[in-house]
Amino acid sequence: MPTPTSYTHSSPSISSPNSYPPPTPHSPYAHGDPFSVYIEHTSHSPLSPAELTVQPAALDQPVGEEPHRVLVIAQQIGHPFAGELVPQPDYRPHTQSDRRRYVEQVNLDAPILFFMQNPTSMGIPLRDAISSRFMHLSGRDDPMFEGRGPSVSIRLNWPGYAPWSRQIPTRDFRSPPHPVTRAKLARNVAKTINRFIKEMSTRPMEDPSQARWRVGPQHIRLEDLLLVGLQHVSMGSWQAHVRLVRRH
Repeated sequence: MPTPTSYTHSSPSISSPNSYPPPTPHSPYAHGDPFSVYIEHTSHSPLSPAELTVQPAALDQPVGEEPHRVLVIAQQIGHPFAGELVPQPDYRPHTQSDRRRYVEQVNLDAPILFFMQNPTSMGIPLRDAISSRFMHLSGRDDPMFEGRGPSVSIRLNWPGYAPWSRQIPTRDFRSPPHPVTRAKLARNVAKTINRFIKEMSTRPMEDPSQARWRVGPQHIRLEDLLLVGLQHVSMGSWQAHVRLVRRH
């Protein structure tokens, strides 16, 4: 597999169903629905599309248990154009008192995932999300962050760079405000990651040994990434997990 810095950018848009490669005997899509193990029928859970529900044995989140891991689910489900998942350690508050207050004493929510249809897969291209192309996003009108505060922090622990975060709104601009939808959330996260890429592209990496994960022109760009999900990592903080698009 080529490294991120050697990708070309001439492949067809991955928002088009016709641009996906056909399943092969080695593909997770060759033998039925790749996330049927996690979902079944109708619900408005942020974990799954509006027409699907979470199976109790799969993504239900018992109180007090460790939340399901976005990266683990993404590895099991995949995407027709799935490249490597960007490795990120979980965000952790700096002091022990903050870790206790904002992580250990908080019931963290199950992750928010971004499933796609036609073909069934996990991960929305960030170039589609930032351009409001949501035709294939499952459950795109599902409300997110109901009953929460006016904003949340989106965090990135991108390899080679210092921890980074920005606030995004949890409400739209209607009167009265409504919770943002899954589609609007995906767009807001895409804009946030795009801002990260633009800011970091003009700065040296803090860890040059992670140069293969460098972002910016001629390196990893927004169009090279799929948003697979958000992990609730502390009170008011969600970590965005992405994977590279495999180029052909």
